[in-house]
Amino acid sequence: MELRHLRYFVVLAKELHFGRAARRLAISQPPLSVAIRQLEDAVGARLFDRNSKEVRLTPAGEALQTSATLLLRQAEEAALQARDVSQGSAGRLRIGFVGAMLYRGLPPALRKFQAKHPAVRVTMVELNSGEQIVELLHDRLDLGFVHTSRMPAELRHVLLVSEPFVACLPVDHRLARRRTVSTASLRDEPFVLFSRSVSPDYHERILSICAQAGFRPEVRHEVRHWLSVVSLVSQGMGVALVPSAMRHTALRGAVFRPLEEEVARSEAFCVWRDGPENAVVQGFLRAMQVDPSSAA
Repeated sequence: MELRHLRYFVVLAKELHFGRAARRLAISQPPLSVAIRQLEDAVGARLFDRNSKEVRLTPAGEALQTSATLLLRQAEEAALQARDVSQGSAGRLRIGFVGAMLYRGLPPALRKFQAKHPAVRVTMVELNSGEQIVELLHDRLDLGFVHTSRMPAELRHVLLVSEPFVACLPVDHRLARRRTVSTASLRDEPFVLFSRSVSPDYHERILSICAQAGFRPEVRHEVRHWLSVVSLVSQGMGVALVPSAMRHTALRGAVFRPLEEEVARSEAFCVWRDGPENAVVQGFLRAMQVDPSSAA
């Protein structure tokens, strides 16, 4: 049974006249008659009673008419959906992100993308960089935002953000009123640090900044999220070095001061699977103002 046979059948069921049905289908009458006989053979029942005066649906034809009309509508909808997905105007988009991306342009890009692609179902999940890479490799994410550039060959990535680290201090800290702070001035302070197990890159980067200033920090607290780092600092639990984007958290009790010296920068990367172009992913990359052609 072919969709063509069902389409011919539905038109003939409405017209109940082979000549008119053939004209509507823009074919001659003999191919229509052949197609109806083939459909009846496939169904195993007569669908029309016809004589020289009239064409009528049989009970079997009446039963098939409703189902055939529904099947043709579903087939048309499936084709439209496939076209929309191929053009990026429908489908789904599964995004992984590290928490700092909430302050690095991800929410406005999401709003911009959804305004242009309202039929795309977007789901977001906060994961650390390593977790996102695993999910991308297993096709459980379409797009990720991570802190590391160390990628498997199956993934493509592009640098999205490169920004300085700043000192995050309790508002009543002895250094809080200074315009800038040297890393060395934090030598004897208790530190709140991003957990090594969550982001080895960030953990090591902050330790290296301190080492460059001639000391190893006394780490009192290790947490999984940058917002937790700032929150603990705001409650007087220590000091921290954080990406400058965290200034936008607006947590009372914490202040942010630029570092006096040049240090390693905080970086964020957009990452997706290599392979055939995904129109939905490409649409979101445009919303993030990412040029896929520059990806490694």
